[in-house]
Amino acid sequence: MKKRSPFWALWGGPITMGVLTTTGLLTALVSDTWGDWWSWVALGIPVGVMGWYGRPRAPVPTPPAKNPRASAAL
Repeated sequence: MKKRSPFWALWGGPITMGVLTTTGLLTALVSDTWGDWWSWVALGIPVGVMGWYGRPRAPVPTPPAKNPRASAAL
């Protein structure tokens, strides 16, 4: 199995979102029928991704300290 390059691991997502946004905007300006559908899809996917990663999440609980001196002082 081929390892993924660090460039694509870092920039693959932003480049994909940029291409989707660019093609969606250009298609919405110059095309009808199928272009309207593509523009909705191409512009909706980045909005959906931003909504997914921007949603509130439950805080991650922190584990108790493992310092023996801290527990001995209690």
